Amino acid sequence: MVLFVLRDLAIIFLALESIVTLTLLSILIWQIWRLTKMLQTEVLPVIRDAQETVSTVRGTTTFMADNVVTPVVSTTSKVAGARRTIQVLMADLPLQRTSKTKATPFVPPPPMPDAAPPPPIGSAPPVP
Repeated sequence: MVLFVLRDLAIIFLALESIVTLTLLSILIWQIWRLTKMLQTEVLPVIRDAQETVSTVRGTTTFMADNVVTPVVSTTSKVAGARRTIQVLMADLPLQRTSKTKATPFVPPPPMPDAAPPPPIGSAPPVP
C-alpha cells in the first residue's frame, strides 16, 4: 500500500517537473525570438550605418590623397630639387661682398677648462 502511494507521488512529482520544464523552455524560446527581432530592428541598421560611414571615410581618404597629398608632395619635391640645384650652382661662384658687409673671420671658441683636449685626428683611441 505504501509502495503504491510512493509511486503515485513520484508520478505527480515528475508531471509537475515536466510542466515547469516545459514552461521554462517556452519562456526561453520566446526570449530568443525577442532577441532575434531586436537584432533585426536595432542592431542591423547600426551596422549598416557603420558600413556607410567606413565607405564615406574610404572615399574621402582617396579624394584627399589624389587631390591634396599627391600634388603637395610633388610640388615639395620639385622645390627641393630646384633649391638643391641652385645651391650646387651657387657653390662654384665666388662670393661678392660690398664694403657694407665684410666677412668676419672665424674664431674658434676657447677650450673648456675641465675638458681634456680632443685626440688628434687619425690617432687610435686609448686602451684602458
